[in-house]
Amino acid sequence: MIDLNELQKKIYENKVKKGFNLTNISQEFCYIYGEVGEAFDAFIKKKDKEELGLELADVAIYLLGLSEILDISLEEMIEKKVKINENRVYVNGVKVTKEDKK
Repeated sequence: MIDLNELQKKIYENKVKKGFNLTNISQEFCYIYGEVGEAFDAFIKKKDKEELGLELADVAIYLLGLSEILDISLEEMIEKKVKINENRVYVNGVKVTKEDKK
């Protein structure tokens, strides 16, 4: 099983080693956006599963790197968000709020 906290640190260390951006947070969000676009493009063009997977991996790598820069444990936040989502009520894929239940 992958330890996301360790992977996050490893990705950050590679950014430091290679001289990648560590301070411009807006730029990091733009890179993530660009990688999502590349993954979508690979999907639309029906690229092979490995190429699409590598593009999705780029998205995850940038996201983990940004999380480390911001000192956020993405592993912890994912676990927290999964629990929140498990307790939400959905009808036909749409979240039902407390007001909707009345």
